[in-house]
Amino acid sequence: MTDMKRRSFLTTAGAGATVGAITTLTGTSAIAQELPAVKWRLASSFPKSLDTIYGGGEQLADRVRKLTGGKFDIRVFAGGEIVPGLKVLDAVQEGTVECGHSASYYYVGKNKTFAFDCAIPFGLTARQQNAWMYYGGGLELLREFFAEYNIVNFPGGNTGTQMGGWFRNEVRSVGDLKGIKMRIPGFGGEIMSKLGVIPQTLAGGDIYPALEKGTIDATEWIGPYDDEKLGFYKVAKHYYYPGWWEPETQLSFYVNKKEWEKLPKLYQEAFTSAAAEVNVHMVAEYDKKNPEAILRLLGHGVKLHRYPQDVMVAAHKTAFELYEDETKKNPSFKKIFTEWTKFRNTVQRWHGLAEHTMENFLYTTGVRR
Repeated sequence: MTDMKRRSFLTTAGAGATVGAITTLTGTSAIAQELPAVKWRLASSFPKSLDTIYGGGEQLADRVRKLTGGKFDIRVFAGGEIVPGLKVLDAVQEGTVECGHSASYYYVGKNKTFAFDCAIPFGLTARQQNAWMYYGGGLELLREFFAEYNIVNFPGGNTGTQMGGWFRNEVRSVGDLKGIKMRIPGFGGEIMSKLGVIPQTLAGGDIYPALEKGTIDATEWIGPYDDEKLGFYKVAKHYYYPGWWEPETQLSFYVNKKEWEKLPKLYQEAFTSAAAEVNVHMVAEYDKKNPEAILRLLGHGVKLHRYPQDVMVAAHKTAFELYEDETKKNPSFKKIFTEWTKFRNTVQRWHGLAEHTMENFLYTTGVRR
């Protein structure tokens, strides 16, 4: 994509000029009357109780209605209402629903390349992911990949760096992981498997019952705010950090490619702008809610633990061994991993120089307690 085209694309993806332009257009009765009425269904992977992550779909639908004078109406369904939470991509691909909101790493069983649209262990942070997606060529590469599944993908929110999960018993070394049944999907699950864990993939609404009944011994989800809502602290008191398998977790909106191509250009721009707004707002909301939630959890007797160094080192080594192995047998993974790695190396040098230095000072010295 040329710089000129990229700037044009990002202008439509922004929540400023395009929103103003669409609002102006739809504000005139003549234009509004000419717009067709379009009704879509959006299948979310998430339960309504997780208001921030599920709320991304509702926010998108609300903004699209406002930007089109109510003519483009998207109805949002929680995980399980139309299709199971882990089947959203399939539903969009097959045209069961026109669009969905999900986490692409749920689908690495189809192709591990999906992980780049969500989270890669020891990969990018939320800011770095946005830089890669919007300016580093990531979105173009992933659009090409998703087209094979009859889908157009849009960044649709981010949780930021996640926590490292809840355990019934303390983990003091790599050896303590052996035999633990843990809910952890995607590459994170594969890496944990190499370290002795028995990984499980469960949708958000199914995790607490499994943890409570002892079907699983540990689980990861998102972070303090959502984890508190799901009540994990009631049955597992050991809360680990950092979530090295999810230094950021980008959620995505999936749109059936054929349905996308039917939309009027104005509706396409409204959807693109609304998705970009969700992408900005979700991580900001988590950055407000998580600090408050962690204090409440500590009040419930939760014990915070940093992952032991040998776990971090072993996981990092295993992760990049898995990536190298995947590049040898998966052409789509190799294509994106090659470009992603170049971007990661460059952006992390910069962030390590400026961002990390400033943050390290603030967190160790400048924070008033």
